[in-house]
Formats: sequence, C-alpha cells, structure tokens
Amino acid sequence: MRVGFGFDAHRLVPGRPLVLAGCRVPFDKGLEGYSDADVAAHAAIDAILGAAGLGDCGTLFPAGDPQFAGADSVELLRRAVQQVRDAGFAVGNLDCTIVAERPQLAPHIQQMRANLAAAIGVSLDSCNVKAKHTEGMGYTGEGIGMAAYAVATLVP
Repeated sequence: MRVGFGFDAHRLVPGRPLVLAGCRVPFDKGLEGYSDADVAAHAAIDAILGAAGLGDCGTLFPAGDPQFAGADSVELLRRAVQQVRDAGFAVGNLDCTIVAERPQLAPHIQQMRANLAAAIGVSLDSCNVKAKHTEGMGYTGEGIGMAAYAVATLVP
C-alpha cells in the first residue's frame, strides 16, 4: 500500500462561482485560479499522484496551459486517477478536509463525497469529505481564502 498527502489553497474573489469537490456552492465569492480552482479536487489530485510518485497537480495540469483554462477539476482528478491506474495502482480510499469559515458546507458534503468517489472509482464508504473552520484565525478564518487537505491510499 502507498499513502499520499495533498494540499491546496486559493484566494476568494468576487465574480467567480464557488466550486468545491465538484459541487457548486452558493456564495458571494469564488476561488481564484486558472481552472475552476476547486481546492478539494486539487488536494485529492496531489494526494493520489503523490502516493504513486507521479508529481503533483501543477506538473500534470500546468496553469497557463490553454487546455486547462477554466477546467473542471473533478475531470482533472479523473485524468490523474487514470495516470495512476496506468502506473499499476488503484485508489483504496480518500479523505479530504476543506477549511473555510463561510459558507456553511454541511448541506453539500454528501454530494461532494459522491462526486469525488465517482471520479476516483471507489465506493462512497471509501471517500470522506469534512469541513472545518478556524474560528476566525488566519486567511481561511478571515475569509480571504479556502484550503483543503487530502490523504489517499493506493493499492497495487
């Protein structure tokens, strides 16, 4: 078995949709980035690629490459999982934590889990998503940005 860890963070800005784990979440700001800036999907990509020793999200899907402008990050996750399968591994499980003070993410967690589980090819009980806040501390607590952490296991 192999284990990988992923992290991503993006600034919150007006005028963009907020997309987390493939779920469009109603909010007055969205995450700034070259793709849809889905921090949960990006952290998952990094965890899965890291476990396989295949680099990271930015290496596989570089910002500035026109084919990734506005890209659906859950689709990028599917592509990363295919790279991992081609290397001889399957995803065993994924655990993701999204760090955001607002908006309330609890109503969207089950859809987020379902989106990520489908993208990585595991059952719902092998994919978890949690939302945490930082009690007003730091860039996430001040509402400047959001972050996500992910851990993935791979099996040969």
